[in-house]
Amino acid sequence: MSGFISKIMNLLKYHKLTEKFYLHLSYDHLPSHLKHCFAFCRLYPKDYEIDVRTLVQFWIAQGFVKQSNPKQSLEEIGFRYFKDLVERSFFQEVEGDLIEEMTCKMHDVMHDLAELVAGTESTIVDSNLSISQVGEKCRHISINVSLIPLLKGKKLRTLLHFPKARYYLSDETWDPMIVNCRCLRVLEMNFLYFTTIPRSIYKLKHLRYLDFSKNRGLRSLPESICKIQNLQALKLDWCDGLEELPNKIERLVNLTHLACHGCCRLTHTPRGIGKLMSLETLSMFVVDKDRSHGGADLSELSGLNNLRGELEITNLGFVKNAKEKFKAANLKEKQHLRSLVLQWGSFLAWGDDNHDEERSLEDLQPHPNLKELGVRGWRGDAKFPNWFSLLTNLVHIAISGNFKQLPSFAQLPYLKQLKISYCTELEYMDDNSPKGSQGKPESFFPSLKHLWLWNCSNMKSWWRTTEAIGYDTNEDDTTVMGTSTVSFPCLSSLKVRNCPLTSMPLYPSLDDELELVNTSTRPLKQTTKMNMNAKTPSSSTSSISLSKLKSFRVDNIEGLDTHMLDECLQHLTGLKSLTIEDCKEVDLEGMQWEALKNLSFLRIRSIPLLESLPLGLQHLTNLQELSLFYLPNLASLPDEMRCLTNLKYLNMKETPQLKERCREDIGADWHKIAHIPNIQL
Repeated sequence: MSGFISKIMNLLKYHKLTEKFYLHLSYDHLPSHLKHCFAFCRLYPKDYEIDVRTLVQFWIAQGFVKQSNPKQSLEEIGFRYFKDLVERSFFQEVEGDLIEEMTCKMHDVMHDLAELVAGTESTIVDSNLSISQVGEKCRHISINVSLIPLLKGKKLRTLLHFPKARYYLSDETWDPMIVNCRCLRVLEMNFLYFTTIPRSIYKLKHLRYLDFSKNRGLRSLPESICKIQNLQALKLDWCDGLEELPNKIERLVNLTHLACHGCCRLTHTPRGIGKLMSLETLSMFVVDKDRSHGGADLSELSGLNNLRGELEITNLGFVKNAKEKFKAANLKEKQHLRSLVLQWGSFLAWGDDNHDEERSLEDLQPHPNLKELGVRGWRGDAKFPNWFSLLTNLVHIAISGNFKQLPSFAQLPYLKQLKISYCTELEYMDDNSPKGSQGKPESFFPSLKHLWLWNCSNMKSWWRTTEAIGYDTNEDDTTVMGTSTVSFPCLSSLKVRNCPLTSMPLYPSLDDELELVNTSTRPLKQTTKMNMNAKTPSSSTSSISLSKLKSFRVDNIEGLDTHMLDECLQHLTGLKSLTIEDCKEVDLEGMQWEALKNLSFLRIRSIPLLESLPLGLQHLTNLQELSLFYLPNLASLPDEMRCLTNLKYLNMKETPQLKERCREDIGADWHKIAHIPNIQL
């Protein structure tokens, strides 16, 4: 037997060696630039989810990416390198369509190969022992942050840190690192809690990539950072305590990426930003509210036509000579921008001399290539700009402000996500009637997946007029007429909060989430009664409306009683999460729960009529979490609780009559819940 096992072990060893041989052979056939790029990936831990855009920027900082075509940016060329490696199977599990969102992983075998070919030039330092073994030939390191003070690497070019956990890095750590690592090109100091950056950072004159993102204690950057003239990428995303950028930022003549998304306390964008003609990323431009900081004005955006990704312009409500400055921003020439957010700030703070009529959105026309548009807090004229009709490539739209009328979004061919919020003067979404909106079924919101309607307190109907096809003026009428009903063909999630909508397109295709808060029950009634077998714009492979819905929340819904809720839930056979909140006419008495066999999460909150849990809960055999909140009249738990054998969490809050009954070992109801591992009272 021992001889047989020995043969098997030798055979396995042979196959492993053969696998490594062929892998190494595939690496040997790579072009030299791809060899460097692949070997660099040895710095990531095994099974790590790699941010592709960041990886490409690392390659650029190290000089691995060569610009053979001046019409292409280095990032575009680097992304092509990445795709070449993917096609050769050096990466796997690639997720995301856009480079800004794309992630990937390396198979463990590929990681072993990267470690092999990188040799002593790259290493992961995760212990005192491994840091003592770092040799003079080492150029690239990823390190546990706590070990940085012990690091000595005169010729290091890369310093990354893993894991990405919050760590309080003392200010004293900087000095030895700056002294010992003068050749750094890539320095990643994100997710750390330090409050200051030493002036001496300018001594790292070879830096190309510098990441301080998610350091929430950081208030400002030293002016000396502007002496690092090789710097290409400065990452400050989600430094939400950061108040200022360096005033002399124009000296960073090679700066390509200035990422400051989520830096909500920035007071202004420094003057001179418009001189950085290589900029491809400027995620936020902050207008100086009171012009007390000497900040840049919008005209500095005029020549920055290589900008890519997202641009958010904030405090637009404080711009002087708005018409002139808006035009000077030259947004319509920025053909590479994917996303544009126009944010107006608090209208209550606008000066008395700022006249709304000067602030026309017409003068902020973007390029037709735009994929995402956000307009936040608009307080000017109540009309939407004429240029909107040119933006036929939009995928995401988010709008808030005092608009009284919006353009029709129904025919946008690529629109996947629509968010309308805090439009308190908006009475309807579409100037047409249901008949006029419908047109050809295939052209009515043909791609819309996600719809949010929040805090539009005057929006009672989707349409300006609701006569015609499938909609009766009788509030109680819920008859659905098959082909005559307007519906979303492929909507996946819908959230309606604080909008008294009594008529809107129906939504039988929902397969992800439905959230209804302080709104009418009428569209829900009509949707659940809809004949899915009819040839409607929302025909589905399922014959039951909403049968694929995964999550359902109802909160303070007008006219919702126990009978209607029960009738609705019979359709939701795929439901996994259910929340019932603040429903004054619901007591759950007599409801049938058998259809909800897939339910794993149930929350019942603020149901004053509820005196006992329904016996039908025993059918929820897959239930894993049950939350009972603010139920003053719930007097006891049923014996059927013992049937919920998969229940792992029971959370009870402000259920005064149950507190004593559920006391461990001695409570009258304890034996009914003793099998549940986690109980919170």
